[in-house]
Amino acid sequence: MAGKQKILIVDDDNNIAELISLYLTKECYETAIVNDGESVMPEMESFSPNLILLDIMLPGMDGYQVCREVRANYSVPIIMLSAKGEVFDKVLGLELGADDYIEKPFDSKELVARVKAVLRRSKPAVTAPERSNEKCVEYTDLTINLTNYSVVYMGETVDMPPKELELLYFLASSPNHVFTREQLLDQIWGYEYMGDTRTVDVHIKRLREKIKDHANWKISTIWGIGYKFEVRN
Repeated sequence: MAGKQKILIVDDDNNIAELISLYLTKECYETAIVNDGESVMPEMESFSPNLILLDIMLPGMDGYQVCREVRANYSVPIIMLSAKGEVFDKVLGLELGADDYIEKPFDSKELVARVKAVLRRSKPAVTAPERSNEKCVEYTDLTINLTNYSVVYMGETVDMPPKELELLYFLASSPNHVFTREQLLDQIWGYEYMGDTRTVDVHIKRLREKIKDHANWKISTIWGIGYKFEVRN
């Protein structure tokens, strides 16, 4: 039997952290709590979490700094928690590598649902007996495999959060098809992100930093509309 999935809760308010831990423990997750940013990296080594719930307002090293440091060393999914609801704060968190963002106060059922969704997306799927069942798109010097959540670019494996990979796979699966930002939000993020189209722009920017334009293909901006994965003949 597989072990429980582990969730690291980072919040300086221990009452909130304990409450979150209670919600998640009831869902059969194993949790650990730290109350400051400096304790996160040591806990990464000892606890090896499958996901991090990261508050932004932390003493000393804030959540943005922690997110940046974790992302530089690990590909573990991160959900940021904050009482700040401004678009800027959400975008900054996403730019630094967070996979989701939940505003405080939050509903316990929504929190658990978001955790399950992010873990489901980040977990490599069991390889099917037949290769034909794999969700895989291949181009010259680029292979995007949604079955095991991997991207190989120029012969090297590229680490990227689940949302980036899903966005890249979705675009590459429909070459030369133009998608609006709203369509991409609906397909990749779902209803909860509708209206926050900058989320798409942030993820496209991060993809372009990792996957450069190729002689045969590239991610193209269609000004005033959205994006497409352009394939050249």
